[in-house]
Amino acid sequence: MNTIPSSSMPRTVAFDRRVCVAANRWGTRRAVGTCFGAISRLGDGMFWYALMFALAALEGRRGLYAAAQMAITGLAALLLYRLLKKYTRRPRPFRACPGVIAHVPPLDEFSFPSGHTLQAVSFTIVAVAWFPLLAPLLVTFTVLIATSRVVLGLHYPSDVLAAIGIGGALGTLSLWLAHIAATLG
Repeated sequence: MNTIPSSSMPRTVAFDRRVCVAANRWGTRRAVGTCFGAISRLGDGMFWYALMFALAALEGRRGLYAAAQMAITGLAALLLYRLLKKYTRRPRPFRACPGVIAHVPPLDEFSFPSGHTLQAVSFTIVAVAWFPLLAPLLVTFTVLIATSRVVLGLHYPSDVLAAIGIGGALGTLSLWLAHIAATLG
């Protein structure tokens, strides 16, 4: 538990914790906790794997290329996420922030960054670049995943915001590298 009085914490840390506690309390409502738990579970990978399979199976060569790019980007995101968690070692809110409970079990020990959010953002950027009509579905799902991580007590808002930035950069870099490869090839 944190022994630092909130008056001596920087304002941004105190704000991060206040938002985390408020969102987590919202998750104590049965319908909210159940809904966000299911969204988070889909964000573990099932939804993304199903999407990649569907694109490859239904959209021909273009779908196969999109799915392959998503898979490669996802692997890069996973490696980066694990590296960041190893070195930042930020405790999860339910372990360090009084008043926050974990509504679902975490997949690993540390909080920063949100791997679910990082993956969702990078996958969404790549998939929408290939298939813009998927944007309403994927952007909505990604926002729900990001929100779920705070509501469920597994991440601070800053973990999610950092993951959005990292995932956005990674997805954009993936598209840029694919463009360069296509231009040179």
